[in-house]
Amino acid sequence: MTSSPHSHAPATKQEIRLVFAGLMLALALASLDQNIVSTALPRIVSDLGGLAHLSWVVTAFMVTSTTTTPLYGKLSDMYGRKALFFVAIIIFLIGSVLCGLSQTMFELILFRAIQGLGAGGLMTLAQTTVADLIAPRDRGRYQGLFGAVFAACSVAGPLLGGVITDALSWRWIFYVNLPVGAAALFLIAIGLKNHRRAVKHRIDYPGAGLLTAGTVSLLLLLSWGGTVYPWLSPIILSLAIGAIFFYGFLIAQEKQAKEPILPLELFRERVFTVAASVTGLTSMALLGSLVFLPLYFQLVLGASPSVAGLMMAPMMGGVIAASVTGGRLVTWTGRYKIYPVLGLMVGTASFLTLAWAALEDGGTAIIESALIGLGAGLGLVMPNLTVAIQNSVDRAHVGVATSVTAFVRALGGALGVAMAGAIVAARLRHLLPAAWTEHHPNNPSQLEMGIQQISHLAPDQREVLMNAYRHAIATTFLTGAGVAILGFVIVLFLPELPLRSATKTKKELEKAGY
Repeated sequence: MTSSPHSHAPATKQEIRLVFAGLMLALALASLDQNIVSTALPRIVSDLGGLAHLSWVVTAFMVTSTTTTPLYGKLSDMYGRKALFFVAIIIFLIGSVLCGLSQTMFELILFRAIQGLGAGGLMTLAQTTVADLIAPRDRGRYQGLFGAVFAACSVAGPLLGGVITDALSWRWIFYVNLPVGAAALFLIAIGLKNHRRAVKHRIDYPGAGLLTAGTVSLLLLLSWGGTVYPWLSPIILSLAIGAIFFYGFLIAQEKQAKEPILPLELFRERVFTVAASVTGLTSMALLGSLVFLPLYFQLVLGASPSVAGLMMAPMMGGVIAASVTGGRLVTWTGRYKIYPVLGLMVGTASFLTLAWAALEDGGTAIIESALIGLGAGLGLVMPNLTVAIQNSVDRAHVGVATSVTAFVRALGGALGVAMAGAIVAARLRHLLPAAWTEHHPNNPSQLEMGIQQISHLAPDQREVLMNAYRHAIATTFLTGAGVAILGFVIVLFLPELPLRSATKTKKELEKAGY
């Protein structure tokens, strides 16, 4: 059997322990930042700008993290995971410091984009490194633990973000990344061996540029269309044409590139195509719906940032339980398809329940129950689809397949956030009087007010504004349900291949008749 680019002697238990601890901290770095920001966003935007800009603080981060994930995967296949881990973590920490020092909304969005340049490598490199060290049959347990770590940080993130914001300042939520990042660097440095390829390769820089340009055009189109600019305005039409142009040339470039950053041959694999599509849709539904949930808790229900973080905890409890249990069941049974099918069914029902509770003021208990179900659904989908993808491709393509999957997941999340921001802005403009939504230099519109400013409005104005936000945010839950239903239909077509051992490649399974 020809050795793969990353074939090597089996990892020792000590190496696996050290590396896995470092990988979990790297994942914690990314998930803690994303979730620690969520409950602080209303306070951040209240200090630096209007609520209408809330989604951009998230979108800027996701644009750069989305477009860099395939590049990290390809570079790590060429130069090894270890060096790329160092680059990703250091860039992320520099961006974190700059975010904490930002003085204007423009600076914060710019520095969040720098953070994203580093974050793009954390998730894909962690998952790819597990694929290097662990056999597919045993990988479900480790991916389940990754899901549990992500969820645990998602529980701690909103809580920590709320407490820090209340006690100190929202700026300190970015500085928290520094000790976590330092610990991750130390563990990876001493534990991970750098299995580097000896052959020179080419980086598909034209493909990376076209991918970035097309993704940015698409996200700006969804973010600005119908809100900042009319749908038929020249700039929106130009963005639409640009997205089509860039993605069209990307396909042409990848067909002739010697080492494409986005290998089109992966999309001929049915397992990869179905699993990656469902991963992107799940991320779109989740992040698009939940980006405004802390705002709903604080603005509509009157919770403080710390209490809003506590109210997010049940969802993450569901993620932890489902990720760990689902991962162990995959390892035990060798089957993975049933879990994302069940997860998307539960997720759809949970989204519909959230929409009803928001519209009808169904009460906190119903919202929290729906969040538990939503977390359980997520925990059954994401880790097991990653296992399916890594099991379906040849070992030489594991790195790029994992990075492309991470790209699709991040793109789905970015599209979800962009669409949610556009939906909320459009619904608010439809539900509120025109005079309230018009911007004047000396008299900002109600859409640009922070929670503290809204609290000082006259009672009747405040009631109208909160009801408008209630209906607008509920619309994002309904949209999430629709996207989850689409994901459920697609996942039904997912082939289920036997999970191979560390010594059997995909080609060997095919020769065996699978």
